[in-house]
Amino acid sequence: MTTVSEGEAAFLQRDYARAKEIWTGLLRQGDVSAGAWLGALYANGLGVERDPATAFKLYLGAAEAGNLFAANNVAVMYSRGEGVAPDPERACHWLRTTAEQGDLFAQFNYATALTSGIGVVIDLPKALRWFRRAAEAGHYLSQAQLGHCYAKGIGTEVDRVEAFIWLSSASRHGVNRATTDLKGLLQEMTDAEKAEAAKRSPALSGPIQIAPAA
Repeated sequence: MTTVSEGEAAFLQRDYARAKEIWTGLLRQGDVSAGAWLGALYANGLGVERDPATAFKLYLGAAEAGNLFAANNVAVMYSRGEGVAPDPERACHWLRTTAEQGDLFAQFNYATALTSGIGVVIDLPKALRWFRRAAEAGHYLSQAQLGHCYAKGIGTEVDRVEAFIWLSSASRHGVNRATTDLKGLLQEMTDAEKAEAAKRSPALSGPIQIAPAA
């Protein structure tokens, strides 16, 4: 009996016809994860004619069965109006669903929606909580945004020490916006705040420094 993994192996070897054959058979047998992979073929025109509408239907079926990869793509397609009419509210529904199951990219994108009010009511404190959840799990863009929120008092009171901790982490991992924000933040921090930030950032030693922006 063939498995999804065999389809993945064919996909990686660029044997898209074989991958499609395997995943189509598995989907008919009720393996919803195969639908997510088939959706990727139709979304990207790999081994088949590109068909966003078919891709969306396949992704949606897999998403409704709990496949996170598919759910993320459903959110993106609702947001872009690709293969389906644009629907920011449905996009946010799927972002939230996926975020709640621990997907870091969905957590970041849902938090971003909560700050912009696209598809959802603006809720800055809730956005901050989602940015923090993703940041604590190591999502660098979320760390940059969380630091920005603490630096500017977005969804929370200004906390320059907390801002420094998150911005410095994101900056060390190449997030240029964080490096820019960090330069401005250091000009605003008191000596006491810098000392506290250094204490709470054990990876730092000596004078507080930041990498130059790329």
